[in-house]
Amino acid sequence: MSGIVQWWANNKVAANLLMIAIILGGLVAFIRMEREIEPYVEFPGAQISVVWRGASPQDIEEQITVRMEEAVSSVEGIKELRSVSNEGVGTLIVIGNQDLDEGKFLQELKRQIDSISSFPSAAEPAQLNVFRSRDEIIRIAVSGDETVSEQELKHFAEATRREIGLLGHVPSVELFGVRNEEISIEVSEEALRRYGLSLSDVADAVGSTSVNISAGNVRSDGGNVQLRTRSQADTQAEFENIIVKQMPNGAVVRVSNMAEVIDGFEEVNLLATVNGKRTILVQVMSGPKMNIVKMSKNVNAYVDEAVKNLPPGISMTIWQDSADDYNSRIQLIGTNFLSGLLLVLITLLLFLRPAIALWVAVGIGTAFAGGLALLPVADVSFNMISTFAFLLVIGVIVDDAIIVGEAIHSRTEEGEEGLIAAVNGTRMVIKPVVFAVFTTMIFFAPWMFLSGGTSEFTRSISLVVIFALLFSLIEALLILPAHLSHLKPVNPKSRIARFQGAVANSIVWVARNLYRPLMIRALRHRYLTASIFISGMVLSVGLLTNGLVKTVFFPETESDQIEVTVEMPEGTPYSRSLEVLAQIQAGEKALEEEINASTNGQGKLIENWYTRSRDNNILALVKLVPPETRTLTAKETAERLRVLIGEVPDAETITVNYKNANNDPPIQYMLNSTDLDALNAAAEDLMFKLRSYDGVYNVVNDVQSATDEIQFDLKPGAESLGITTADVARQVRQGFYGEEVQRLPRDGEDVRVFVRYPRTDRESLDFLNNIRIRTADGRELPLYAVADIRFEKGISQIKRRERRRAVVVSAEVVAERISEIRADLNDNFFAEFDKAHPQVRRGSIGRAQGEAEFFVEIMTFLLIAIGVAYFLVAVAFKSYAEPILILLAAIPFCFTGAMVGHLAMGYPLSILSYMGIMAAAGVAVNDNLVLLDYVHQLREKGMDGARALIEAGTRRFRPILLTSLTTFVGLLPLMMERSIQAQFLIPIAVGLAFGVIFALLVTLFFVPALYGIGADIKRFFGYLISGKPRPGFNALLDEDDLKDLAPVPAE
Repeated sequence: MSGIVQWWANNKVAANLLMIAIILGGLVAFIRMEREIEPYVEFPGAQISVVWRGASPQDIEEQITVRMEEAVSSVEGIKELRSVSNEGVGTLIVIGNQDLDEGKFLQELKRQIDSISSFPSAAEPAQLNVFRSRDEIIRIAVSGDETVSEQELKHFAEATRREIGLLGHVPSVELFGVRNEEISIEVSEEALRRYGLSLSDVADAVGSTSVNISAGNVRSDGGNVQLRTRSQADTQAEFENIIVKQMPNGAVVRVSNMAEVIDGFEEVNLLATVNGKRTILVQVMSGPKMNIVKMSKNVNAYVDEAVKNLPPGISMTIWQDSADDYNSRIQLIGTNFLSGLLLVLITLLLFLRPAIALWVAVGIGTAFAGGLALLPVADVSFNMISTFAFLLVIGVIVDDAIIVGEAIHSRTEEGEEGLIAAVNGTRMVIKPVVFAVFTTMIFFAPWMFLSGGTSEFTRSISLVVIFALLFSLIEALLILPAHLSHLKPVNPKSRIARFQGAVANSIVWVARNLYRPLMIRALRHRYLTASIFISGMVLSVGLLTNGLVKTVFFPETESDQIEVTVEMPEGTPYSRSLEVLAQIQAGEKALEEEINASTNGQGKLIENWYTRSRDNNILALVKLVPPETRTLTAKETAERLRVLIGEVPDAETITVNYKNANNDPPIQYMLNSTDLDALNAAAEDLMFKLRSYDGVYNVVNDVQSATDEIQFDLKPGAESLGITTADVARQVRQGFYGEEVQRLPRDGEDVRVFVRYPRTDRESLDFLNNIRIRTADGRELPLYAVADIRFEKGISQIKRRERRRAVVVSAEVVAERISEIRADLNDNFFAEFDKAHPQVRRGSIGRAQGEAEFFVEIMTFLLIAIGVAYFLVAVAFKSYAEPILILLAAIPFCFTGAMVGHLAMGYPLSILSYMGIMAAAGVAVNDNLVLLDYVHQLREKGMDGARALIEAGTRRFRPILLTSLTTFVGLLPLMMERSIQAQFLIPIAVGLAFGVIFALLVTLFFVPALYGIGADIKRFFGYLISGKPRPGFNALLDEDDLKDLAPVPAE
């Protein structure tokens, strides 16, 4: 290795060309990288749906979803299996483990579903859609005034969707707030009886007439001619012209003679508006390999052109563009990055020679460029997380260059010049530098292999750190020595140079006159020193266990959008839903009035407001102005809005969400049982307990409210008339739900055509009692004559998890009480709960389950990483004991520093904090290696252990101090950042910055004390084995003998 270093140090052209190549590679990669707000997270999985129109949830469960569950249960690698049985459709969601081969997994799922042969004959083929994790990136509001019909607005929005989907860098586009089109041929009972027809006759006539049929082709000498019948109806007039019956007198009965054809929408109540205008949102969704900047540019250019040629009454605006959030967040991190880099550079200029400081700064840029060059290869995009990782690693990657540069600087202070100083200085520290970098990389490696929703976040950070460290090592060993090979001894002439020299030499003065005496005393009282440090570590653990430092799994981040959702009971009149919608809108207006009053009309809080009422579900999206231009945070706005909306006593759930990322409630428990009554009772008990805690709100379960259900029972003797239950059900279904006769392709979607009774009749119970049931011999009997009708409470939805009926109980909790409440439930409640509900199985899901899995994974990987690091250091130092000293003195006390930092700055401990602690441990290992490697070098020259420790500590004080100081000051701007957007990133900076400060004290005092204790232990066992006493460690610490041991370097 020494020969390689010498060759590169002696070949400045090669070093410069390597540096230029790395920088160019980084620039090219930066230009070509995808741009995302956050890393794209994807799990292999699928959503499988089977439609069986008109079937009840119970029938769907028994004949659709259970059969799908049984079929896919044999597929390997399933992580989560859940199903929902709604009226008319069963849906199965299958999520696989993250390390699966997605293609093979989906192929096996499809094969198992296709093998099911026992679905009802009326059920449609199963539809398998690949499960994608997608977010709305851009929302375009397409609005119409009162002159624009709903159908016209939808057709225009659909055309807009297709055109935007053709733009570059757009993964997918969806419409939100629309109803599916539908053609309803409505025939009254009176018309059927007048013409002697049934609904089946009308349906058969429409289905057999409105068709397009290919009939082959005619081959002739002139070529082939295709034969085709094209008589499929598409418009209202074409359906009205279909002949239903030929009369004996030659007259014909057309659809228009007996029915009303309505070319409209499915019978779902829907009202979606922006600023009072009916609106459809065209949503550009996220996807893999996405460049949000280019996407936004293309979409905005399209909208700018489109608004110039809009039809009368239609308007189009960009309602939300996440590229704005991306740019503001990247700018925020970039500003903190440059501020941190400037502080690091100033620190280096003060304490090292300017030439060294400047070349070290160039080395930072080279390492960053190298890291950028490799990120696309590792499928890492340029996003908020990866950008932050570069900010995080400033103070870490500069350590190698500082150690090498300071070693060369020390050589020049001792009189060596040029190439000799560069080579000798680098050789002196090459071992600790190489093994420190590898050790830090090993500490970050486990974060690449985690699974779960946070895996892409931790993977991005760890890869950036590892790649940057790799290139920092290359730069420090191959490029920096060449740049410093022309360094000459200092000969200050200017006042600035003399000032810089005085500041730089102040570290030497501190090392000689302050640190050295303290170190001698720490070594003399090494057991007391060790006890003090260990006591501090124990106390720091107490900060966590006693709740003084709160814990959260992932820091909460505020969104620039507030989402209000109200779920009303099934069967709620739509007029009531509209009243609740008006109540929400009134709350929004009251909030805006408050802001206007408090700011004298100068402040603005809300940028846009979208509302949608769909049957019993009410949704409001509130787009806030950027954080820097408003007086309230998103959390404060959401809390105030919830108060102003007021109570909705008949609502099942009301949620006001202002958070980004994972919106799952922090507390979620899944209850399983085959007994639905036992399940509901257990859910009520758990909800009652959760409501008793302070700081807990929105305690709900996912059981849909019961709906009124009309059931039919054949009367005695009805079978003798040739009527069966199936006949009654089929004819009632035909009239009320309708018989689907065909599907028309229109604007890329299927438009269903139904034959049924008129809507006014279908909304009347008297009409239901009197509808005619037709027998096989042509008789017509009223329903009440052949069946008893009774009202029952029915189930509107059945949810299952892991192949059993399930209820999920969830609750929102203030962040600082999550861990406390979970612990109290486990320790003081669930034992009695399980005894009271023996038929019910219980388990944590959602965030709690993910957190538990995360900690099991990370602890396993970290133990492996520490083992590998131990192996490396043991090989490097040819010792079994010293790696324990180096590693175990680093990691626990970085944790201690992080605890103190989180307490001082008021941040909860999160998984990002642990990443900061591991980064700090890398710096601490670096410092420990620098110290102990120099001790080894001195001892190889014949110096005893105590003298070598004091000599090494005094001489290596400067690089050890600078590595910790530059790390701390590089993160100082971020730790002082008050922006809401940066708050979730600050804990990792706190963990690293305060971890290295405490690690500095560990390296300077605790490690020497442990080294001395180790010498005592070795002396004791040596005495037991040989019987010969050896000089005690303290005997070598006479202050008068040691006062001239470490001379002050040359001025």
